Amino acid sequence: MLAAILMETPTEELLVADDVTLRDLGPGDVQVKVAHSGVCHSDLSTMNGTIPLQPPAVLGHEGAGVVTAVGDGVTHVAPGDHVIIAFSPPCGTCPYCTGRGQPNLCMNGMGAMFMNQQFRRGDTVIGSMTGCGTFAEETIVPAMAAVKIDDDVPLDVAALVGCGVTTGVGAALNTAKVTPGSSVLVIGAGGVGVAAIQGAKVAGAAEIVAVDLHEGKLDRAKAFGATHGVLPEDLEAVKAEVTGGEGFDFSLECIGMATTMRQAFDMTRRGGTACVVGVGRAEETFELSAFEMFLSEKTLVGSMYGGADVRTDFNRFLRLYKSGRLDLEGMITRRIRIDEINDAMGCVGDADVIRQVIDF
Repeated sequence: MLAAILMETPTEELLVADDVTLRDLGPGDVQVKVAHSGVCHSDLSTMNGTIPLQPPAVLGHEGAGVVTAVGDGVTHVAPGDHVIIAFSPPCGTCPYCTGRGQPNLCMNGMGAMFMNQQFRRGDTVIGSMTGCGTFAEETIVPAMAAVKIDDDVPLDVAALVGCGVTTGVGAALNTAKVTPGSSVLVIGAGGVGVAAIQGAKVAGAAEIVAVDLHEGKLDRAKAFGATHGVLPEDLEAVKAEVTGGEGFDFSLECIGMATTMRQAFDMTRRGGTACVVGVGRAEETFELSAFEMFLSEKTLVGSMYGGADVRTDFNRFLRLYKSGRLDLEGMITRRIRIDEINDAMGCVGDADVIRQVIDF
């Protein structure tokens, strides 16, 4: 089958191979024919080394498809079911899953995905990004990573829920816990940022300010629910206009840079919440003084996978889509084939690209 493989890092191109196979299906496995995969900025971050991954590995971690086979012991899905693949699924038995209400932080599920090596090229074992490998026509994942959805949900829309939608909408609803009538700043108006904007709108925010370097993204942000869209140099002025200079109730950083993480904290009012959604490089840091943390009483929180329980949130977000409260179809701006992936990666981050979807 076809698959797009990371052969080295850093790199600007993937190898599109047509001789990739799957290992044998084992107990607790689910085999999925991938219908669509989103092209996420995290894939680009893996290619440039921001997110570490040992090559060779099939990229892609945001996909949906149809179950073709299940291993022994799998009962919650069957061949023919439509599923979204979760890159960090809950095991259902650890303290994070059963006692702390934080299944998105389950290390058992993450470990099972990271150990999943389902692809082969001849005798060579090929790894996969977060155990998913959705840049391939088929994949095998642990059963916990296959979340059943209704058959009437378009699978291209469903693919986006596997990462970008859940990360952004979940950050607003689950992690930051945006409140009705509040003011919200979203730094970065790419795919995750647009999802965060929509989550803030669902939560009932009164003002949603999007800030980005690209005016094209700001226009799209306003189409998805932002009340204001500004360039960085205009942010102080809109803060004064919207909040009287106090700062925003909630600031969501959706880029993954240390400078914008610090900016999110600075733009948040005293007693407000700054939420870091973007994935930054491990060696990058930003500083906060001990005194300002005391005096401001701000909450600074990271958001891993939108604080989501994928077993319920995937379908919760799809219900919001069905009711017209989340515009997921509008987030798809370009459709590509797997053999166009390298051109697609060159477009990630462009001003007018929110989400690209691979059609297999």
